[in-house]
Amino acid sequence: MTKITIANRGNDFYKVKGNKPLLLELRSQGLDLPYGCQYGGCITCAAKLIEGEVDQRAQVALNNRQINDGYVILCVAHAKTDCTFEVGVESHDKLYRNPFIDPLAPHELKADIAIRKDANK
Repeated sequence: MTKITIANRGNDFYKVKGNKPLLLELRSQGLDLPYGCQYGGCITCAAKLIEGEVDQRAQVALNNRQINDGYVILCVAHAKTDCTFEVGVESHDKLYRNPFIDPLAPHELKADIAIRKDANK
């Protein structure tokens, strides 16, 4: 069992088995969390990982900047260790950014779209 603490919800904690995505395990215990697609393609269920380690290889919605800022897609993430998260819109302070005012640099994009396929030509 892994302990999941929700820092911005009074440090409430939940025990999860890790055999299902965090979104499903936490919602089954009564934690009200927003969600959309449930396959890692949107950022509706994004949460900020404060401490711990997750496996979220199945997510396709976050770019490198968002991942480096600690964001996790709960509908596909599995806790590898005890974790502390902030959830809800109040945790999204660095999730969004206006691309017209502050565009992403190539290193902030996903690697497979940041590098041109014909770069070695």
